[in-house]
Amino acid sequence: MPKSSRLLVSLALSATPLLALAAVDTPAVQSAPKAGQPLPKLDRIQRIGDVALSPDGSHLAWVQEGKQPVIELADADGRHAQALDLGTKLADCSKGDLAWSPDSHQLAFIANCSHDLTNTEAMHTDVYLADVAGKGAPREVAKLAGYARALAWTANGQSLGFLYVPGATRHASATAAGKPQVGVIGEEPEEIQRVASLDVASGAVHTLTPASIYAYEFGWSADGSRIAYTAAPAPGDNNWWVAKLYVQDAKEGAAPRVVVDPSTVTGSLHGLQMALPRWSPDDSRIAFIGGLMSDQGSTGGDLYSVSPSGGEPVNLTPGITVTPEWFAWASKDALTVSQNAKGKVQLARYDIHGEQATAQAPYFTVPAMIGAGGAVLSVSLSADHQRVAFEQSSYDRAPEVHAGKLAGTPPPAVTSLNAGLKPAWGKAVSVEWKNEGRDVQGWLLYPTNYDPHKTYPMIVNVHGGPAWGVLSSWPGMGAMYASEGYFQFMPNPRGSFGQGEAFVQANRKDFGYGDLRDILAGIDAVEKLAPVDDHRLGLTGWSYGGFMSMFAPTQTQRFRAVVAGAGISDWASYYGENQIDQWMIPYFGASLYDDPAAYAKSSALSFIKQAKTPTLIIVGDRDEECPAPQSFEFWHALKTLGVPAQLVVYPNEGHHFANPEHTRDLQQRSLAWFAKYLPATR
Repeated sequence: MPKSSRLLVSLALSATPLLALAAVDTPAVQSAPKAGQPLPKLDRIQRIGDVALSPDGSHLAWVQEGKQPVIELADADGRHAQALDLGTKLADCSKGDLAWSPDSHQLAFIANCSHDLTNTEAMHTDVYLADVAGKGAPREVAKLAGYARALAWTANGQSLGFLYVPGATRHASATAAGKPQVGVIGEEPEEIQRVASLDVASGAVHTLTPASIYAYEFGWSADGSRIAYTAAPAPGDNNWWVAKLYVQDAKEGAAPRVVVDPSTVTGSLHGLQMALPRWSPDDSRIAFIGGLMSDQGSTGGDLYSVSPSGGEPVNLTPGITVTPEWFAWASKDALTVSQNAKGKVQLARYDIHGEQATAQAPYFTVPAMIGAGGAVLSVSLSADHQRVAFEQSSYDRAPEVHAGKLAGTPPPAVTSLNAGLKPAWGKAVSVEWKNEGRDVQGWLLYPTNYDPHKTYPMIVNVHGGPAWGVLSSWPGMGAMYASEGYFQFMPNPRGSFGQGEAFVQANRKDFGYGDLRDILAGIDAVEKLAPVDDHRLGLTGWSYGGFMSMFAPTQTQRFRAVVAGAGISDWASYYGENQIDQWMIPYFGASLYDDPAAYAKSSALSFIKQAKTPTLIIVGDRDEECPAPQSFEFWHALKTLGVPAQLVVYPNEGHHFANPEHTRDLQQRSLAWFAKYLPATR
């Protein structure tokens, strides 16, 4: 149940104009009720998209988001920055997938000018090439009728590889709004994502992988003659959890060969997921991250390697107590790894000796979120791994581009796009506690204008996933509760990234029990640290956090108000309603049809008569991951039992809301709900 999008991660909620429940097909939008004070203005920042350091380490590029996104080019230290001249044609288009040519002379990028949010038109994405010297406007290399992403050059600089969905009508993501479920269901043609290549000189596009399987990620061999990729039969949104690792020649019509099938391998990877296949510099092996991952794109686990010819994959990092989320080969015997270490980010080198990778002292550890675009916690490295660049933000500092030498200290900020912004919330602290023999960690935001002589209410935000983890990042509207006088607690209970694979897998067949006990123990730990009034606790979350926001009130009366976003109230009915049921098998151990008791055990509706907490329920009407009927079921049960409840369904929205007006509406409703049932002041 992906957390997805920065909004959902930070807010644990999302928004859209309300449809009257009695007439869900009407376009009318009711205004959100007003909270005790206006919606706080917390998200007025200059957002940064992809960041890319040239292979020779001399140039830096990044995307500045906004109504008219621009690509900035600068020296490696950020000096002499200037916007790439894109002309009026591309002014309103999104730009991303920045990819420097191996000789550092050209910058490739994708422009997406499709703005339709209702899946009624085919998307159009174009590939452009800009000269780093700024000689003329970028030239269009290919015009693609479909969705394209993940540009990657071959080492010889002659071709660009990318993921491509010909004729796509939506983003290739389960978090995007699904197609309307009308007419004959399940028999419409599938939109298949394939690995494609683009000849830079001629503009010729070649689809490399077969149309019979859906490709998720890929990597070029060092010599450019082969590709490695993860793929599964359609539907692509659902079958990522059973994807296999393939290798084939980088030619149209080449036969793919399965290298790793997690359903048949023995050892720690059995039945789990793979991500980020990467060839070693000598093409002797392919490394990847393997583990229990609840969401495509939410990568985390152990580091594995396998021969391109197949065989049993080797777990290079068994028993580590951190979660690698991104990596790149530094040499044929070393990896540069970005990892979650108990709620902080580390960049470290792992030296490989035989079948074991040993972490060296981290280059740096930061209480922050970093990223360069694409995979979570990615960074952009020079070819010699001597320099690094990425976007960084934290609870204390708004996003900036950071770049510098890869050494013993974090690289400095080289932009000052948000230098004037100060947090509108109180200080942030990492909180650690023990529960049932486990170390657990979370983040606590203090209320604005904090007075140590007062007691305050606290709202607990449970993250999605559950295989995810809260890191310190500029929350914007995600800190709206702290900015309105609440403590805001964001725990990383068992099932979260940050403490190794055993911790991630500790909630299998136990949803809502051990993880809830970890959260409640965390609340106890916070109350020893800060003046939180235990009789004024609220709970909120999105996706898995939405499930917890529905389930927890059936297990404890500790919370006085709840806002449940895109939640799950009954795992049994959910199994037949969602479009991604493959994710459930590794967690529940079997399908619903083989072990219904495992699903009933963790369903809020199994214990619904114990729920007494006023609850606001929010969902998008085209959510494929946590379908709206789950929210209807919970709302219906609470109303029948006389528990104060309100259901808000937003039109044309998936798991990740796309309409900013809906987001603002949801935020206002959430604040108003807590202001009514859990006021920040007595």
